[in-house]
Amino acid sequence: MDVHEALYTTRMMRRLHPDPIPLETQARILDAAIRAPNGGNTQRWHFLAVDDPATKAELAAIYRSSRAREYADIAAGELAQPLHDPEAHAETMRRITASGDYFTDHFAEIPLLLFVFAIDDHGGANIYPAIWSALLAARAEGVGGTITTVLRYEAERVMQLLEVPTEAGWRMTAMLALGYPRGRWGVAANRRPVQEVSSRNRWGQDFGVAVPFPLWPGESSA
Repeated sequence: MDVHEALYTTRMMRRLHPDPIPLETQARILDAAIRAPNGGNTQRWHFLAVDDPATKAELAAIYRSSRAREYADIAAGELAQPLHDPEAHAETMRRITASGDYFTDHFAEIPLLLFVFAIDDHGGANIYPAIWSALLAARAEGVGGTITTVLRYEAERVMQLLEVPTEAGWRMTAMLALGYPRGRWGVAANRRPVQEVSSRNRWGQDFGVAVPFPLWPGESSA
């Protein structure tokens, strides 16, 4: 797959088939992830793959309670608010909520939960390149997925369940839910153009070029 196709069409997929992902495919995804750049090549990361049905069922209950707590925080205005166009953001949130409800209701059926842990990661600077590489590699395999940090609300319970050696300093960064998607791949069209979110040399100065439509796949996007 062309790298630009992967970059432009990798999107969060929350509606997944329950079909298992072959171990060989999982290995290729993680082998790509560990090639990501990381400071000093310290590789202070650990990837924990969960596919055991009983464990997934326990995690599903924890996820549901965590999501309820997150939505309470959203309703209270305690999480990030949109910077632009509140009406468009509200519509986006309605769609995300619907797919999130499906994700929550079918959590135990997700074929692969990939938990990502790190030590002293400086805000995710070292681990998130690996996470994104995993999602791009998954896209090349026809596997979709989503990143979630919702389980941070119950991080202690999750790490106890998964027997994570927290005394060694390991902390949960995120969880990837991976599976073959029910939806279609496609270029995200609901993005503000480059020139509206970019500056040059000083904040607010003109970036210097306008990008009125996605530049992949070229002129056919116009």
